[in-house]
Amino acid sequence: MNEKRTEIAALGEFGLIERIHSSVIIQNLTSQKGIGDDAAVIDIGTENLLVSTDMLLEGTHFDLSYTPLPHLGYKAVAVNVSDIAAMNGKPQQIVVSLGLSNRFSVEAVDALYEGIRAACQNYKVDLVGGDTTASHAGLVISITVIGRSEKNKTVLRSGGKANDIICVTGDLGAAYLGLQVLEREKEVFRSNPTMQPDIEKYDYLVGRQLKPDARMDIIYELEEKNIVPTSMIDVSDGLASELFHLAKNSKTGIKIFEDKIPVDSMTYETAVEFKMDPITAALNGGEDYELLFTIQPSDFEKLKNHPDIHFIGHLHDNARQHIMISKAGTVVPLQAQGWKHF
Repeated sequence: MNEKRTEIAALGEFGLIERIHSSVIIQNLTSQKGIGDDAAVIDIGTENLLVSTDMLLEGTHFDLSYTPLPHLGYKAVAVNVSDIAAMNGKPQQIVVSLGLSNRFSVEAVDALYEGIRAACQNYKVDLVGGDTTASHAGLVISITVIGRSEKNKTVLRSGGKANDIICVTGDLGAAYLGLQVLEREKEVFRSNPTMQPDIEKYDYLVGRQLKPDARMDIIYELEEKNIVPTSMIDVSDGLASELFHLAKNSKTGIKIFEDKIPVDSMTYETAVEFKMDPITAALNGGEDYELLFTIQPSDFEKLKNHPDIHFIGHLHDNARQHIMISKAGTVVPLQAQGWKHF
């Protein structure tokens, strides 16, 4: 008798996480929030402890043929810090675990840690431990970040309410287009090794892909303005996918406006060059590591003139309706393609 076999791809990343989540039993009262948000929330008395982890695998999450090791080290820290930012918290410590094949020299590890140290300095984070082991599958980087937040200021994905305003920082789609540029130049080089990469005019996009920044600056600014978002997530898998996470957890619907989605001019021009729709790249590209959050309408006045926070729509009370109003004024059902890991 053959045992049933279900391919992981049939569930996808989020389906797999939900399957694992459904079988987990929380046994400790201090475990305030487990699987299902950007970070776990642990009650430590006067504050909440925030814990998150991310793993980056060579060949899946990065390509060393065009990724400088210092940039990779910086990015590995930044994507973890971004998870703490998405909880309205402040990162304090990281532990770093590496899987190294014999392709890597001591100097290569030094270069990787050069980037890790630079990120630690930038985000005021201490490197306090980790692990190293041999790897037969190239470079593996796993970082766990620990942060803190005041109990009444910890922001989950589930706090959004109908009429809350949807905000996003920065601009979207740039990292995805940067990846397309890098992959194109890699293929050109493969076919003709005498050709030099032509990426100078795409510096902004390439930088967004190779060395993204966690938006801790926004967290400090919200604190200064005495604003606590009602819900929040970071944009790692694409704007549409993250909107769906907020809506599902907050049990609300989504209404956004195409003309309010922030897209940089270089992203727009490069998308057209690659025969892509710039808005599709912004909705589904991923790896922007901007912050997507909702605020009460009463907080709008405090943020309305912020140059790097964009108001793209609002939540509403029909949890089954997720729509975008196009530039032409038509109603478009919102779809979340995002990044498929399996």
